[in-house]
Amino acid sequence: MKRREFIRKGAVAGVGTYAATKLGIPKLGAARQKAASGPVVLSTWDFGLRANEVSWKLLSAGSNSLDAVEQGIWVVENDPAITSIGYGGLPDETMKVTLDAAIMDWRMNCGSVGCIEGIKNPISVARKIMERTKHVMLSGSGAHDFAVAHGFKPEDLLTDESRKTWLNWKENMSDRDDWVGPHDMDDLTDNHDTIGLLAIDKKGRISGGTSTSGMAWKIHGRVGDSPIIGVGLYVDGKVGAAASTGVGEANMRIVGSFLVVESMKNGQTPQEACETAIRRAIEVHSKQIKADKQFQLAYIALSRTGEAGGAAIRKGFQYAMYKDGINKLYDAKYLYTQ
Repeated sequence: MKRREFIRKGAVAGVGTYAATKLGIPKLGAARQKAASGPVVLSTWDFGLRANEVSWKLLSAGSNSLDAVEQGIWVVENDPAITSIGYGGLPDETMKVTLDAAIMDWRMNCGSVGCIEGIKNPISVARKIMERTKHVMLSGSGAHDFAVAHGFKPEDLLTDESRKTWLNWKENMSDRDDWVGPHDMDDLTDNHDTIGLLAIDKKGRISGGTSTSGMAWKIHGRVGDSPIIGVGLYVDGKVGAAASTGVGEANMRIVGSFLVVESMKNGQTPQEACETAIRRAIEVHSKQIKADKQFQLAYIALSRTGEAGGAAIRKGFQYAMYKDGINKLYDAKYLYTQ
C-alpha cells in the first residue's frame, strides 16, 4: 500500500471511531443517497457571492467542479479591496504578504501551498502541485520557485493601502519603541477571513478550495489551517465537503474539516456536522474564547446530495449559496452566546 493511501485510510478509521464514541454519532457508514445533479456552489462570507457567480456560470455551461472552484476563488484572490486574501492581503509583521491555499477534488486528489510570496493566485499553484507532482504541499521559497518554473509571474502583492495599514499597526504596537503614533486604531483589525468554496457539477462531482493571506501581522513563516488537508479543507466524493474560516490554530487542534465530513459520513446532516465541530472547538478553546471577544471559527459543509450547512462560534459569520438559480447570503447559526 502506498504511504499516502495508508495515511488516508488510517486517519479515516481513527476519526470515525472518535466521532462515534466521543460525540455520540451513530456509525452508519458512507452516505448512500443519490448525488446531486448540480450545479450547487457554497462559499464563505459575503465576497463569496461574487465567487459563486463565476463558479455557477462555469458549472451551468458543463465545466467540472474543480475548474469552477479554482476560477471562482480567482475572483477574490484578484480583488485588492479584500485584505485577507490574495492581492491586497495584509502582510505579516515583517511587511511581507504570504499566502496559503488548498484544492481537492472528488477523487481525493489534492494540492496545497503554504507561506508563498509574490504569486497572486495561490489556488492555481496548489492545483499545479496536485496535478504535476507526487506531493500534496509545498511551502515558502520552494513553492515560489515551483510556481515560477510553471509559468506563474512573480509580482508585488503589497498594495499601498496594505502598506499604510501595516505602518499604522507598527506605530501603535507600543509606547516604548521608536515609532511615532498614535493613528486611527480602527485600521488595525486582526483580519483573517478565508475564501472557502465548495461546488457540485452536473455530474454530481464535488470539489473544494481555500485561499487566504492568513492573520494580519503574523510571525513570518506562519502557515495557517487553510492549506492543510483535513483541517482547512476536506472533500470525500462519496460523502461531501467542508471548509473553514477563522482562527487557524484553533482549527488545527481539532482537524475540523475532516471532522465535519466524517460526521456527515456517520449520518449527520451538513448543518449538524458543522455544529459538531464548533462544539468541539468551544470545548477545547473555552478559555481563549472567554478571554478574546474576537475569537471566531466557522465551517461550511456541502453533502454530495446538495444539502448545505454552516455554523460558527460567534455571531457574524455568513455564507453564500448558489442553488436552483438563486445566489443568496445566509447568517450562520452560532453556538457561543456568553
